[in-house]
Amino acid sequence: MSNNRKNKRHVCVVPVEGKKNSVFDHTQVIDFSKGGIGFVSQHRIPVNKEVPIEIDLTADGKPVFVVGRVQWVQRIMNSKSYRVGMSFEDVLQGSKSRLNEYFKENKVG
Repeated sequence: MSNNRKNKRHVCVVPVEGKKNSVFDHTQVIDFSKGGIGFVSQHRIPVNKEVPIEIDLTADGKPVFVVGRVQWVQRIMNSKSYRVGMSFEDVLQGSKSRLNEYFKENKVG
């Protein structure tokens, strides 16, 4: 796990809506930046796994679509859960500007 991040992470404790009984079932995002997310999962997710992600930033129903790549996984002491760091490898067309606008409007990142 690196503390030399390109973008400052901000606390964002929200549940993840993942397919039931998938590795993303019972997952919670704990931080978020323009470049990636950190989350806690009850499942060990392989490093380098690519994952399509839909992020709802506003109530207007216009989500941002990204492809994330798991950068690191660390077992949480005295727990059955894992802390996972994922970078955004590809922000799909039209979505990058919405992601940047979100951080600009909310004075984040």
